[in-house]
Amino acid sequence: MGFMDKISGWQTKVFVWFGLPVIAAIGLMLGATDLGPAWQAKSGGGTAGTFTAVKKECSRRNCEWHGNFAATEGGARRADVILYDAPDGMSKGSTAPALDTGARKGVFSTTGGSTYLLVTGLTVAGVLALVAWVAIIVRKIRRRREAAQPPAPPASFAPSL
Repeated sequence: MGFMDKISGWQTKVFVWFGLPVIAAIGLMLGATDLGPAWQAKSGGGTAGTFTAVKKECSRRNCEWHGNFAATEGGARRADVILYDAPDGMSKGSTAPALDTGARKGVFSTTGGSTYLLVTGLTVAGVLALVAWVAIIVRKIRRRREAAQPPAPPASFAPSL
């Protein structure tokens, strides 16, 4: 067995026993909780209202607007929420129409966007990682049980006397 085989085997083990459960946990905890709200917003459901931008937070890959949401009817308010799929040209103090569908951290812009695809992909990745991890564990358990069983005696085809 060469050095590369050992590295490959080590990396595979880390991925199977650490990576898959982490992907499953992240995908299911973060994606599944917002899956319904994201699709509800995609279809135009939820409580209509206005998002007012307070601050913009940027990471390496994207920026998101945090602010306050006030429902058009009923006066429901949410403070310090994210505006998912924020329209271009947003600035501090500007407003945008939004829908509150019960997402954990935010509300959705009525202009549409791709957040529902991101949340769906995250959830699907979590489910697939969980299924793969469980299948690997079940296969390992079966193999260990089969290896622990004594071998069956060879069948004899000799005529009995």
